[in-house]
Amino acid sequence: MKRLIFLAASLILVTLTANGAEKSKILMLTQSQGFMHDSVRRQEKNLSPAEVAMIQLGQTTELFTVDCTQDAALDFTAENLKKYDMVMFYTTGALPIAEEDMKYFLNDWLTQKGHGFIGFHSAADTYGDYQPYWDMVGGTFNGHPWNAGDTVTITVHDPDHSTMKPFGSSFQIKDEIYQYKNWQPEKVRVLMSLDMSKCTPSMPYHVPVAWVKPWGEGRVYFNNLGHNPSTWQDKRFLDSVTAGIRWIRHEADGELKPNPELSAAQEELAKSVAPKQ
Repeated sequence: MKRLIFLAASLILVTLTANGAEKSKILMLTQSQGFMHDSVRRQEKNLSPAEVAMIQLGQTTELFTVDCTQDAALDFTAENLKKYDMVMFYTTGALPIAEEDMKYFLNDWLTQKGHGFIGFHSAADTYGDYQPYWDMVGGTFNGHPWNAGDTVTITVHDPDHSTMKPFGSSFQIKDEIYQYKNWQPEKVRVLMSLDMSKCTPSMPYHVPVAWVKPWGEGRVYFNNLGHNPSTWQDKRFLDSVTAGIRWIRHEADGELKPNPELSAAQEELAKSVAPKQ
């Protein structure tokens, strides 16, 4: 009986942050219905690099707990979502989520204050033909001229945003970068973009790398980084994820207002520095 009491007490303790607030409960979906990235590939039934990184980050920060799944049909349901404050997607393709569950997620669950969606990399290569999803995410995968072995230079447009402070005003990283279609700059706040004057290839159009947007009273944070498993050990990236969780919890600063004028200016800048086609 004493052992049972001790276990119950432990369960209560791990649901609280260091300052006594409730820990966020996060559901991380890493199912691949298209290309499977090494960052979410489970080897010999072990968790993937991305899943391990998020579990360890939750333990280190004492801010959140993570349940990882690669079975959307079983775990991404209206009933199960009610247990969580946030969801993370590192996914591809048309996931086997029932239509009524997806509608609940988009139209009810995610619209609630304190709830949030964090999309990594190929979350933008998911449900490419399903408008309600890509409208929430912010854009749809449209190729990647910058591959996993390329080092890119990224400009941070909003260095005071809590999610961007770890990166400074500009940084370099070796990772695969997507370009997008279904891009709606009037609905998103772009936080960082490729610096076309320092990237190879240099393309004559704007390529956002991270952004935020409101979804009802909920919040969305999308970050293209994460193709390479090494990114999941990059302190800058992990600190940005931590800040994103705090931001969704309304514990960290960060403007939400869309900045379409920035996208327009970046488009013109890219045209001016890219080689003539």
